[in-house]
Amino acid sequence: MPRVPIEIPPGLNSDDTSNAAAGGWADGSNIRWRNGRWQTIGGWESLMAATLGGVCRTAFPWTDNSGQMNVAFGTNATLELWVGGELFDITPVGLAVGAVDGAGSAGYGTGAYGVGAYGEPSITDYFARTWSLANYGESLFANPRGAGIYWWENDTGTPAAILTNAPTEVTYMLVNEQRQVMAFGCNEEISLAFNGLVIRFSDIENPDVWATLPDNNAGEVVLTGGGRIVAARAAGQYLFVWTDAALYLGTFVGNPDQTWRFDKVGEHCGLIGPNAAVVVGQTAYWLSPAGQFHGCVVGGAPQDLPCPVRTDFFEHLAASQSDKIVASSCAAFSEIRFDYPDERDGFENSRYITFNLKEGAWSRGLMARSAYVDAGPAVSPLGVAPDSHVYWHERGNSADGLPITGFIESADQYLSDNRRQMMVRDIEPDFQDQVGALSVTLYTRDYPQSDAETYGPYQLSPGDDYMDFRAEGRLARVRFAFSSSPCFARMGRPSFDIVGTGQR
Repeated sequence: MPRVPIEIPPGLNSDDTSNAAAGGWADGSNIRWRNGRWQTIGGWESLMAATLGGVCRTAFPWTDNSGQMNVAFGTNATLELWVGGELFDITPVGLAVGAVDGAGSAGYGTGAYGVGAYGEPSITDYFARTWSLANYGESLFANPRGAGIYWWENDTGTPAAILTNAPTEVTYMLVNEQRQVMAFGCNEEISLAFNGLVIRFSDIENPDVWATLPDNNAGEVVLTGGGRIVAARAAGQYLFVWTDAALYLGTFVGNPDQTWRFDKVGEHCGLIGPNAAVVVGQTAYWLSPAGQFHGCVVGGAPQDLPCPVRTDFFEHLAASQSDKIVASSCAAFSEIRFDYPDERDGFENSRYITFNLKEGAWSRGLMARSAYVDAGPAVSPLGVAPDSHVYWHERGNSADGLPITGFIESADQYLSDNRRQMMVRDIEPDFQDQVGALSVTLYTRDYPQSDAETYGPYQLSPGDDYMDFRAEGRLARVRFAFSSSPCFARMGRPSFDIVGTGQR
């Protein structure tokens, strides 16, 4: 029979059996999709030799008035700033160190007996310390969850200081396009009591004016429905606001008697953690507490985002650590990414899954990143490891000088239309820009539930024309793996020589 090329559509599918997923890719790590083909991910290199003073959950880059890039890092213990190649500690004076790990959901059944009323949030902090960060011109606003809002006014020798008149207990903070500072899940204006569904905002262009008056745009809105606000994101002049159960869309009205209007646009689609949502253009993507991925464009309704690697992801999500999940984007490759803690590796973020918006294809990988943010204004994405090292991403073809390790493996495929016993005799490689060796391994079996025979791994060096081997069976799957420094390969159209053996 003629040579058989590898023609497999993009995307991993680990939720089906290998036989049910025939014709697709079943597993992989540290690969991505581009124009229908897989390639290894880009490399990363250190931003600086120094490490941060704690475990970072949020990184935020922006440029000051001179065009110089600033990067703020919120850790469990510090607020730090990288600017001009140096790292500065701008932690607010007296700010208590926050938790590194979550200790369970707040409310009944968590912590000590009797802490927290039945069905109500506990007064004790059971969350890992996360931050919301936003720039106001060249200065920075920073909110460690559950504390106040702090203002750093562009002086590296002066720490961030409390924002006057702002709520003192804030779940999430952002600065909107209209230049208002907004607090989500915070103290009510009159009673000063904490309300997990209240939204307050400063006057336009006046960050320290929060009193609601007839002639200003400061104000307060209480969302209808139950639960608590988890986070918010800006999408141009609009706002997405998530509770743990629902999604709301904020619309700027601009009148002093109604500056903002918030409409519920979806139920049973809340947010699993404060960093688990990302906006690309005017579309939000996020993960719900039920482990379902969603998308919603401004003006539309939330839609489920089918994920054929969801079962492995959600079943192994580390218990009580979901607030560590970080959603981000990679505009250069049209990807959204979710870094998460997998129980097989411990309590810290250790793996990620990505969705390619153009290809409609999922991939995943092993990589420990507790914070991640896309390029812009930086020229490359930034990632922070749980050990507090900071890296530029999509740079070079090594893991900061070490090997990049990964693989991709197909599902089982019958080798002939009539399901006869066949022999695979060689492979003719076709890989673009290959740097470093690839290995190829074949696994064959006679029936879907038979034990597999392993052939290989066989090394494919850059420029190799073919590789001879012999592998027999009725079904086969192929695995390409890599581990080198530097390392890169993009699959073209490799092919196998397959012949019948005369057996059934």
